[in-house]
Amino acid sequence: MWTDIILFLAGLACLIGGAEWLVRGASRIATRLGISPLVVGLTIVAFGTSAPELAISTFSTLSGKPDLAFGNVVGSNIFNVLAILGVTAIAAPIVVARQLIRFDVPIMIGGGLLMTGMALDGRIGRLDGLILAALLVSYIAFSVVMSRREAVQQEQPIGSETNGSAPARGRSLPYNVVLILLGLTLLVLGSRWLVDSATVLARYLGVSELIIGLTVVAAGTSLPELATSVVAAVRGERDIAVGNVVGSNIFNIFAVLGIASAVSPSGIAVAAPALHFDVPVMLAAMIACLPIFFSGYRIARSEGLLLFGFFLAYMLYLFLNATHHSSLNAYSGVMLWFVIPLTFLTLLIISWRFLVSERKKRASR
Repeated sequence: MWTDIILFLAGLACLIGGAEWLVRGASRIATRLGISPLVVGLTIVAFGTSAPELAISTFSTLSGKPDLAFGNVVGSNIFNVLAILGVTAIAAPIVVARQLIRFDVPIMIGGGLLMTGMALDGRIGRLDGLILAALLVSYIAFSVVMSRREAVQQEQPIGSETNGSAPARGRSLPYNVVLILLGLTLLVLGSRWLVDSATVLARYLGVSELIIGLTVVAAGTSLPELATSVVAAVRGERDIAVGNVVGSNIFNIFAVLGIASAVSPSGIAVAAPALHFDVPVMLAAMIACLPIFFSGYRIARSEGLLLFGFFLAYMLYLFLNATHHSSLNAYSGVMLWFVIPLTFLTLLIISWRFLVSERKKRASR
């Protein structure tokens, strides 16, 4: 058992280190191409921090462990919204760019709904995966084109806004390519170690691979997003802090799930428990972003506490479910019929008050 724990931690370290190198090299290349900070956060950084999920899901699918692959995607998306945004807002209230609310968050929600529709038959097939991957390419292309168009309109190079000109000139293109290749190598190696050890630990602890994917693996592979968003928020890089989370969720759905389904001859099987509970929780967390984000275009500490509180409640449900606790049904009933509706009602009231105040401001002008 101790060997598997060490292997799990070593795999996790490789995933985080590989993602860091991948992000660093890709961000420098993106800066040279003149891509804005928000688009870098939504695409390059988001892809880099989602690379562990991609490696885990692809390898676990090819290894015949679809529950781990699907659970990793759903669990990571839940962790990103509830835990990472929650902790980040608690550390420092975040101002949200309007582009995220008008374009990227609706795409994230639409992707979640599309994924759910594809999974209703109990499987996300190879064709479904190809469709998701194609939509990802369209999303990236549109984001880059719009970013460069805005740069031309502003008549200044966007590359100078991202990390300054020094990082882009300080390292050569071959160096950054090598950095990306080393990062990918660590990701592949780390994913193999982490999947194998997580499977052994799941059997030892008597819990399903789905639960392991939704909790330990999802939280572990989301550590790059957590570190990136918290540091970015503390430093005042609001576009990267929120864009990283939203972009990571988009990449998890379109890239991670899409590629993992496309490379598997039979696609990814979706377990009924995940479809009936975990996927709706993911959708609810994504939809809750809209009223939270545009109620003042900021995520306050109180809203961060609300998000993190729901994450703890979700973790408690998974624990009760894994241990077959007698209070599971009562707890589920309270969450489903009282806590969640009350929360959404509160969010609607906050949103309505904000819209009314915005109309009054415009009328007074």
